[in-house]
Parts: sequence; structure tokens; C-alpha cells
Amino acid sequence: MSELTDFRAEKDEFFGRHPQSPLTPEQRRDFKGLEYFPENDALRLEVKVEPFADQQSMQMQTSTGGVQSYIRFGRFKFNAEGLPAELTIYQSESGFFLPFVDSLAGTETYPAGRYLEPEPLPGDRFLVDFNIAYNPYCAYNEMWSCPITPAENRLKAPVRAGEKLFDHE
Repeated sequence: MSELTDFRAEKDEFFGRHPQSPLTPEQRRDFKGLEYFPENDALRLEVKVEPFADQQSMQMQTSTGGVQSYIRFGRFKFNAEGLPAELTIYQSESGFFLPFVDSLAGTETYPAGRYLEPEPLPGDRFLVDFNIAYNPYCAYNEMWSCPITPAENRLKAPVRAGEKLFDHE
């Protein structure tokens, strides 16, 4: 088994059995596992991030009407299925955050987007592995409050990696 396969199995175990799972007890009762895209090595990226000269604080709206504070850290470019794409990485007290919406939103991926925590590397570089992109907890249960992906991180390109849309049925 690959490291990604092990990671996904552990996540499914947590979602299906743990009392702190974002799933409701009713959802956990019939839970068979999350749906994922096949592992995609082309979307495990080491990217050069261009830090913003003026790293301003911003308020990101949440799904429950609140706000969370982030710093607009920097931007990187990449290709998704041959299409050019750009995303902004945000920073908070807890680390780096990359919310994004791809062109599959609402059909194959969660409409409000998915999340990643990019791993900083030396020299303004980051590891951005879309294979571990995940749905926010509000995708499973509206009681959770989740940051809403800013317009600047809405892609016209598909990102066929990571977690798929959750089927509540």
C-alpha cells in the first residue's frame, strides 16, 4: 500500500468511527468511505511562490456568517490538465492555508471548494500535493463553520486529485 492509500484508510476510519468525526451519527451508521480521485503524480507539485510585497491581512467569510483572519502570503502558477492556473496561499497563526475551487465544483467536487495546507520548503518553495486535497467539514455537516474560498482561488481548470464530492445518501 502507498502512503496515500494508508492516509485515506486512516481518514475513513476516523470519519466512520471516531466521536469527533464531522459526520452525524446517522451518516456514520451507513458510512462506507470517502470517494477519491486516483493518485495523480502530476498534481504533487513543488512550486515557487512569489510572496506579495504587501502581505495584507484579510477577512475570509465562513459558511456560518462569521469571518476568519488570514494574511495574503503569496501566489504560485501551475498547470492543471494543460490549462494555466494560479492560486494564492494564505497564512494564519496555525500555518499556511490553500482553499481552492476547481471547474469540477458541484459535479465531482464540493461546490464551495477544497482545502490544503501547503508545506513550506526552503527558498520560497512549497510542496502542494493536490492528492491530499480535502473537503471542509461543512461539506458533511452544516453545523461546522468553514472559510469560503475567495474569488481569486476559483479555477477554470479541473483538479482531478484528492477528495471527491461527498454523497450524503
